Amino acid sequence: MTRKQRRLTLIGMAGGVLAVAAGLVLYALSDRIVFFNSPSDIHASAPAPGQRIRLGGLVEEGSLVKGADGSVKFAVTDGAETVAVAYRGILPDLFREGQGVVTEGVLEPDGAFAADTVLAKHDENYMPREVADALKKQGVWREGEGSPATATP
Repeated sequence: MTRKQRRLTLIGMAGGVLAVAAGLVLYALSDRIVFFNSPSDIHASAPAPGQRIRLGGLVEEGSLVKGADGSVKFAVTDGAETVAVAYRGILPDLFREGQGVVTEGVLEPDGAFAADTVLAKHDENYMPREVADALKKQGVWREGEGSPATATP
């Protein structure tokens, strides 16, 4: 075997090992590669206690309660289901009721979501595609407005 053939064989074997490693990683993460879960997803199949997840949806109107100690409670909805969220910290400037939000944290045994991070939408036209699709499917989305309809379907 010439020097060039040995080098090509070594490169081919290294590429094969990397491809197998990447395949194993993607297979292991296949059920966890999700940008966020909607409240309907959580009610349909609750995650294991203590498992970190992202919860996304709309902040339910009239659900925001701010405590004196910096704690905040609100509800995230997708129109069909609602999940109560507890958060301690400073909320993003763009956070408000009726707007899109993604929270990170764990689901408590009582069904409440303990968030340690709250991400608000970045401009008036943005809404995560999954949330917009869920709202369109339920008939509470007005095309071209970037927000859910206020009238009942």
